[in-house]
Amino acid sequence: MAVTIWWEDMQPGTVRELGTATVTAEEIKEFARRYDPQPFHLDEEAGQRSMFGALCASGWQTCGLAMRLTVDNLLRHTDSKGSPGLESLKWLKPVYPGDVLSLRHTIVESRALRKRPDTGMVRARWELFNQHGDKVMEMEGYGFFGRRAPATAEELARIDAQRAS
Repeated sequence: MAVTIWWEDMQPGTVRELGTATVTAEEIKEFARRYDPQPFHLDEEAGQRSMFGALCASGWQTCGLAMRLTVDNLLRHTDSKGSPGLESLKWLKPVYPGDVLSLRHTIVESRALRKRPDTGMVRARWELFNQHGDKVMEMEGYGFFGRRAPATAEELARIDAQRAS
């Protein structure tokens, strides 16, 4: 697929709705068996006895769902060059079978890179909501993206001046 979203298009305040995913009990259990085999992720009765009151998804599965929506509805349209990591991650509410999750992606910060003139970096916030509008997860992190055109000498001089001050 051709690149249609470049670093220059990711200005602070840009908000994108990145689609929805429905969570099933079988997916919750399958993920738990492989990666997070805690009882409340594996079994309905154990989930009922837990503080969650029902079978619920692993927070790591929730992150994976958010990543899939991000790739399908944003990154595949960009020249994504990966990520140096997350700033924060919060699981705010449990995710249950039947929940329909929707992802909002907001650019918080965007800056050119001095050492990689063909690349820019953004800091973004991902907010995942259930069908009731409750925020179930929030994370902030960074991504590297290709630029339409490499930074000019003037832009690189501005970056140097900002770092010096």
